[in-house]
Amino acid sequence: MDVLRTPESAFASLPTWSYEPVYTDVTAHDGTTLRVHHVDAGPSDANETILCMHGEPTWAYLYRTMIPVFVSAGHRVIAPDLVGFGRSDKPTKMTDHTYERHVDWMSQWLLANNLHNLTLVCQDWGGLIGLRVAMALPQRFARIVVANTGMPTGDPEPNEAFLKWREFSQKADPFPTSAIIQGGCTSKPLAPGVLAAYDAPFPSEDYKAGPKIMPSLVPASLNDPSSKPNRDAWELLRSWTKPLVTMFGDSDPVTRNGEWIFRKSVPGAAGMPHQTIEGGGHFLQEDRGPEFASAVNAFVAKTH
Repeated sequence: MDVLRTPESAFASLPTWSYEPVYTDVTAHDGTTLRVHHVDAGPSDANETILCMHGEPTWAYLYRTMIPVFVSAGHRVIAPDLVGFGRSDKPTKMTDHTYERHVDWMSQWLLANNLHNLTLVCQDWGGLIGLRVAMALPQRFARIVVANTGMPTGDPEPNEAFLKWREFSQKADPFPTSAIIQGGCTSKPLAPGVLAAYDAPFPSEDYKAGPKIMPSLVPASLNDPSSKPNRDAWELLRSWTKPLVTMFGDSDPVTRNGEWIFRKSVPGAAGMPHQTIEGGGHFLQEDRGPEFASAVNAFVAKTH
């Protein structure tokens, strides 16, 4: 497996981002070592740890307005970059990336860091991967916040908005990372420095195999290789009794109404303070970050 590593200099002087990088090695299927980055903020001995998992095509920077809100409540915050994103290593071939490999890599990462009593906050691919990790390692998780994400099985098939996005991701050349993020926000325009921070992990198109292929890894039919693993994970989620809450934006065409399957199917979702976040697009961490974080803090306090 050929791997690229974004130079540290690419991440110098990012707006409102001064966290020291933490790195963990995981092992790929062919024995290649992959370095996974995460941010670790707040007290290391905190009672509660918030695990913030980003999606496509962002990185931990997406949570920059939320991390201080979590820390101010006394929580520890862990925000990793998926392999292929942010400061994490970037396999160069799109075929290096599979849904199952990403689940394995992040499971290895979580175990290597001995994380426990976690509140999973997950959006986009952060949910597709994070929910799978939580179902594989349930003893590590105390509660779950599901935001603009899901765990698709291919039944039902993806909606039209997603299919258009998937087609675009395969045809776009160059792949316009920051423009995609801007397009998924309701707060326009994002500041030039913020847009530059989202482009920073990708000095050239050679670094973008992960962002380019991820939309095509979402199960779109029952024949998809990850359909069965996701169906198995749903069986576990249907018996999940720990707290689970949904916080979806009201302006995201891709995941619209995706919260209902969680509210109806997961025992731990009963009686929880589910929210629809007004003015929240797909990247609601950008549109309503502090409000989103405050809602998570209230959920943690309610279910502590």
